[in-house]
Amino acid sequence: MMTGKQPYEVPAEMRDFAEKSVEQARKAFDGFIGAASKAVDSAHGSAESARLNAQDATRKAMSYAETNIAAAFDLAQKVVKSKDLAEVMQHQSAFMTAQMAALQTQLKDMGEAAQTAATKAAGEVAKATKLK
Repeated sequence: MMTGKQPYEVPAEMRDFAEKSVEQARKAFDGFIGAASKAVDSAHGSAESARLNAQDATRKAMSYAETNIAAAFDLAQKVVKSKDLAEVMQHQSAFMTAQMAALQTQLKDMGEAAQTAATKAAGEVAKATKLK
């Protein structure tokens, strides 16, 4: 029994256009996913690099603290063994001079490490941006 209605047919031109559009959308999406994956990998690398830089900075800070505390103990030992106030003042003066030099060296070293870390991070961000 016929209903008198013909089945709906999509014109060939419209079907071709739809197929091409879907294929282009799929390619664009695949490209987007690929770029996003690269960015995530790069961000993970940047995060790992930042973590390692933070660990290095922490190690340096701990080493400096240890050195500074050892110097303070050395001063305390010298003060205890001093014969008079003049000798105490001499040890104190030498300690202060040495600590100021050590502080300058430590600050310079930490500044250079921070600059190196920032330069690396900027390079990784630039690299990640190019991957997109």
